[in-house]
Amino acid sequence: MQIPLWFHSLRAQIGLAILLIFLMLVGTLGYTSYALNLRQHDYLILNLTGQLRVISLNMTNQARHYVAEAPDDNAKFTRDLGTYWQDLQKQTALYSKIVSALDARVIDADLSGKTSHGKIYCTWDEQSRQQMNKTVAFWNSFNAELKHKIGDNINEPRLTWAAEYIEQNGAKLEASSERLTNAFQRMMEEKLNAIRIFQLLTAALSLAIFIIILVMIQKLIISPLNSTLKGFSRISNGDFSHQLPVLGRNEIGKMTSAFNRLTVRLNSMFRLTDRINQGKKLDEMLGFVHEEFQSFVPLDWVGVFYANPDGSKFTLERQFSQLQLSLKEGDSFTANLGGLHTLSEYPLTLNFTTSSATQGSLEAALVHNNLRSAVYLPLLSKANNRAIMVFASADLPYQQEHVDFISNIAATISHVLEKTVVTENLVTSAVQGMAKLAESRDPETGDHLVRMALYSALIAEELGHIGPYTTKITPAYVRDVFHFAPMHDIGKVGVRDDVLLKPGKLDADERKEIEQHPTIGGEVLRRCEAQMEALGHSMFKIGIEIAECHHEKFDGSGYPAGLIGQSIPLSARIVSAADVFDALTSKRPYKEAWTVEAALNAMQQDSGKHFDPDILAAIMRALPRIMEIYNQYKHV
Repeated sequence: MQIPLWFHSLRAQIGLAILLIFLMLVGTLGYTSYALNLRQHDYLILNLTGQLRVISLNMTNQARHYVAEAPDDNAKFTRDLGTYWQDLQKQTALYSKIVSALDARVIDADLSGKTSHGKIYCTWDEQSRQQMNKTVAFWNSFNAELKHKIGDNINEPRLTWAAEYIEQNGAKLEASSERLTNAFQRMMEEKLNAIRIFQLLTAALSLAIFIIILVMIQKLIISPLNSTLKGFSRISNGDFSHQLPVLGRNEIGKMTSAFNRLTVRLNSMFRLTDRINQGKKLDEMLGFVHEEFQSFVPLDWVGVFYANPDGSKFTLERQFSQLQLSLKEGDSFTANLGGLHTLSEYPLTLNFTTSSATQGSLEAALVHNNLRSAVYLPLLSKANNRAIMVFASADLPYQQEHVDFISNIAATISHVLEKTVVTENLVTSAVQGMAKLAESRDPETGDHLVRMALYSALIAEELGHIGPYTTKITPAYVRDVFHFAPMHDIGKVGVRDDVLLKPGKLDADERKEIEQHPTIGGEVLRRCEAQMEALGHSMFKIGIEIAECHHEKFDGSGYPAGLIGQSIPLSARIVSAADVFDALTSKRPYKEAWTVEAALNAMQQDSGKHFDPDILAAIMRALPRIMEIYNQYKHV
């Protein structure tokens, strides 16, 4: 049987206990009053049965006296008519009236002497009823025979005959009256015993209820409160992982559960803040936010938008979601994000419908991706570096409690965002500076590094859509490939000018020296990475892969390590293909630019030898976008 939910309420339990005690008290008082009233009736009944005994005894004694001194003349007889006969009539009439009332179990007021109460109704047990029937039968027989002895002449009763009959049978009448008295007395003693048993049971039940109430108070109130106080002490000392035991489903249990939820949220908040502060890149921070926010707010997508220098647009810089969305990093939207014309200190909450979203707006893009509710959180309040973080949910709308939580954590997010943005900007600037340094040592063409970096990013992005590398390619991976592709030849800074800039064919030693530039480049970036790791960052992993392995070939014939197939880092395979494609399609002092078709045919002939076949397939899929870059920056 399922217990109703309301019964788990402490108020309901205490109320029921009080109600039970009240009902027991009312019942006890009611039964006690009823029992006292019955005792009054019992005393009346015993009094009436006592009268029967007295009447029967008086009749017998008077009869003996009358027989002993029977009248011998008319004068004495006349005297006895005024005394003995009148007493005998009164006694038999009263005896009959009492017996009749007891037999009918209705006692009139004139017998009870309580005229204000009216008639009194009585009940007999079976044994008393049987004795009552016997007494009534004996009295009826005795009274009928007595009347027969007296005769029909009421003015001249045969008193001597009557007295002799009473003398002979008076003892039987006395015995019958006494047996009736004893039967009623036994019945009343049983009633009294029942009252005693009731009182004992009531006392025992009251004691049991009192003990149960004490146990309930101990179990439902005192013990949970003591446990809660101990838990509060641990939590006040900083142990936010501690959970209070929930010892019931009443108000204290609900309070404990709510407090446990609070400590979970506090612990999650601290963990969230710690993890966010550990993020070295914006991608990591967004990943932490997406993971940790799940227990606080509905969240299916989170993105960071940067304002353009003129403030006319916001561009999606980074995003994180486990859903397949059409939103792409680099997408731009008007500065009026969700009606947010200026960056205020409070978040803006929006719930979208297809009709409410303006075509080409961020709202329309979110609705297109089945994201129906969003919170816009202004960050980086400095005018030259403004940003907005957008949280979006597919199913559940954002409530005020969600917005409050996001507002409370906004300062931490903004601080970490500034830190990660500054760090990434520093790394990007350093990468660009080193790439320019390498380019100055070997000036092949003006836009070679720009083209091959964009080609590499497009190839990596395409590999993230189709093929065996979809789980490996992320937006962060594409960005790292784009940033570090220009550094593929950074190692050439360690090659002598007479070798690096030699116009003719290199001899074996010179070739061996030039082939060391991947190792040199990798070592340079490893030292950079060591410096960054000392500061708690890791930035150059992709750059090291590209610098060291961009001259490796898929069949193992490359240098410097002769790596084969999948042992060559994917980033290096991507940059290698992009670098060769740009080299073939660009003009050099020693050659003319090949056509795109000729370059692709030549590279296809080296599929599985120099190049990864999957990467060549990605180039073909991305060719329309590659051609846009080629036409914009071509050097032919």
